[in-house]
Amino acid sequence: MKLSEFEYELPEERIAQHPAEPRDAARLLVHRVGEDATEHRTIRDLPEILRRGDLLVVNDTRVRPARLLGRRSSGGAVELLVLGPARDPGRWKALVRPAKRLAPGESIELEGGSILARACERLAGHDGRPGAEWTFELSEPGKGDRPVEELLERFGRMPLPPYIRREDDLDARRAADRTWYQTVFARVPGAVAAPTAGLHMTAELLERLEQRGVARTEVTLHVGLGTFQPVSVERIEDHAMHAEEYAVSEAAAAAVANARRSGGRVVAVGTTSARALETCADGARGIRAGSGSTRLFITPGYEFGVVDALLTNFHLPRSTLLVLVSAFAGRERALRLYGEAIARGYRFYSYGDAMLLLR
Repeated sequence: MKLSEFEYELPEERIAQHPAEPRDAARLLVHRVGEDATEHRTIRDLPEILRRGDLLVVNDTRVRPARLLGRRSSGGAVELLVLGPARDPGRWKALVRPAKRLAPGESIELEGGSILARACERLAGHDGRPGAEWTFELSEPGKGDRPVEELLERFGRMPLPPYIRREDDLDARRAADRTWYQTVFARVPGAVAAPTAGLHMTAELLERLEQRGVARTEVTLHVGLGTFQPVSVERIEDHAMHAEEYAVSEAAAAAVANARRSGGRVVAVGTTSARALETCADGARGIRAGSGSTRLFITPGYEFGVVDALLTNFHLPRSTLLVLVSAFAGRERALRLYGEAIARGYRFYSYGDAMLLLR
């Protein structure tokens, strides 16, 4: 299929700059695929929409405050996005902007000198040529060997998508985003972006779902650059996803099996949960526990082996996320639903409203 087939026009004012408050006040477009029927609700209506015996599968990855601003020794401004530990002990991978003329051994002061980054090595890209990623040694000057995770939690900024505009000097807004851009069930550090469908959940809503008889389990997929990497090829089948780390526990596999026995549906909260589940599909509508890295790219024509329903935000045009939604609902139907959401004033992207697709 052609990338141009996943295009739509979105007015700029439809891009949400802040989440709904409370979170579960966000609007929810509910579409029953088999009946081709749509209704308009809110996230807090989920206990009335889902059924006893259904299984809600959430992604418990935790977003690292991995964006660091600073200055190079030459005085130029620089930004690092810390991606995760490198293979070499004590080193971390990061994207650098701008990366021109950065040299191994160069030191960069970040966040007013709170963190010192020493450039180690520029990593090769998929084509074998020098890529956009570097490895760094990160430390707190004069404070010994504080773990990097602690440094990021203390001094880092949330890596908000570029379409969410913030003034970097507004400390109160930065503090709010640390809460807003994290799900209530975030537990395992490792993501560079939030699994945004999960942002709508509140502790109260999860309790009401449990009282309704809707079970819940967790999987982990650390959202990386691969999820949001622009598709640069015209044939979507030629697009290569970056690897993302996942973990699916025995408890999650048992929860899916229990839902199948009770006639319940597996409801993936977000495209990341869906990809983790489908990566571990056993061919008999269940999943096998496992962990590793996945490059699964779900495109139209894919047969879903586990996911029966998908709760998802409204995604960017020409994105792998919109392609996945189109695989679940059909491309023409997905774009029609997006058009209806735009016409009805829904808010789009990470802090926007959501859609529930039921098969």
